[in-house]
Amino acid sequence: MSRRKQQYEYQQIIRSLSDRLVEAQMPIRVLDAVKWDDEVRQRFFAAGCRQLPPVDRGYYESRPLSFDPVAKKQDFQSIERDITRQLGQFSPVGQIMRRMCKEYRMVIRMLEARGTADFGLISEELYGAASDAFHAGDPTLADFGLMLSDYLNQIADRGDLKDEPKTLNASAAVQKLQERLNRVFGEHESTVRVFESDGIVADAAAGADYIKIRSDALFNERDVRALEVHEGLVHVATTLNGQNQPICTFLAKGPPSSTVTQEGLAILMEVIAFASYPSRLRKLTNRTRAIHMAEQGANFLDIFDFFRDQGLSDEDSYTNVSRVFRGSCPDGMPFTKDLSYLRGFILIYNYIQLAVRKGKLEQIPLLFCGKTTLEDMRTLRQLVDQGLVVPPKYLPEQFRDLNALSAWMCFSNFLNHLSMERIEADYANIL
Repeated sequence: MSRRKQQYEYQQIIRSLSDRLVEAQMPIRVLDAVKWDDEVRQRFFAAGCRQLPPVDRGYYESRPLSFDPVAKKQDFQSIERDITRQLGQFSPVGQIMRRMCKEYRMVIRMLEARGTADFGLISEELYGAASDAFHAGDPTLADFGLMLSDYLNQIADRGDLKDEPKTLNASAAVQKLQERLNRVFGEHESTVRVFESDGIVADAAAGADYIKIRSDALFNERDVRALEVHEGLVHVATTLNGQNQPICTFLAKGPPSSTVTQEGLAILMEVIAFASYPSRLRKLTNRTRAIHMAEQGANFLDIFDFFRDQGLSDEDSYTNVSRVFRGSCPDGMPFTKDLSYLRGFILIYNYIQLAVRKGKLEQIPLLFCGKTTLEDMRTLRQLVDQGLVVPPKYLPEQFRDLNALSAWMCFSNFLNHLSMERIEADYANIL
């Protein structure tokens, strides 16, 4: 058999296993499985916002999963076994796919445990906990949230930092966002669609090649810019890049570990594109603080009051607290997915900083080649060299030309060694 034919057959084996993995995960929709219906909200407000929402184990049992969890776990077990049989134990691409199989089985176990303490424990395994340290002796994610809150409090009363009025209705936001994305993805190709939707809770949501805008939501120009960067340039772009993979099609879909990378990359993009703003950052820090409160034993009412104290309306407070306890019970452990934003930001920032320090700039754009995870980045570099993974087609400007990003990180590497306490003391007479 010729070497070329052997290579082709090897690639086809990978493609076949990868396709099976993508197909197996299709019915698993975590957020759909853990969300509360509108009746829960109505009963909470009917009780004057002073009774815990009526959600328990029985509530979730009355809302069965859209798939057979036992059969689905067997599917992933079978795929994992075939990966080892056909690719060997030490194949780099096989190791990635086996890890994904294990992670999807863990996701299924988490969903089976809705309404129990095990749900929160598995959630922490998948998404982390607010009390986790990044490195030995370093601050925790909860500490980071409190630190950011302190900074934001220092500028909270400045009138020039108040949010612009939300004067754009959904139709106007759709038009503006579509125009922005056309400049990135191609106007005549209709690569990414933006449209209104009545079926979403958030103001906007990204799909494989589209962004949905809630039909009754209002926006300002800064909101549209943030949606362009966060949803378009990261979430949609990485999905399209994953779908563009001819062999490793699994990169179009991602388990929870890729959620941390995805959300961290999206927040970093907001920062370096100057698309973020204090009230948006406050939203992220409050979610982190709320999860930490739940980890410490606070219940739904405690955290509802916390959000009201932050100036949110009762409706917005309910929406934010329900994110913390979805999949769990109102007095149980939290669903920790919302930690992905700040946790991912720190991990991605550190990764890029280290890549610059070590002169491995070629690693950085690979973050966009699909739904990646940090632990796979070295392997992905090998797979690109082997022709099994193609570089990303859609790449934000900030990552396409690494000159400015590298310069910024070089400065940042040095500035991180300075003592802010010493600087504050030295600058006391001039600031």
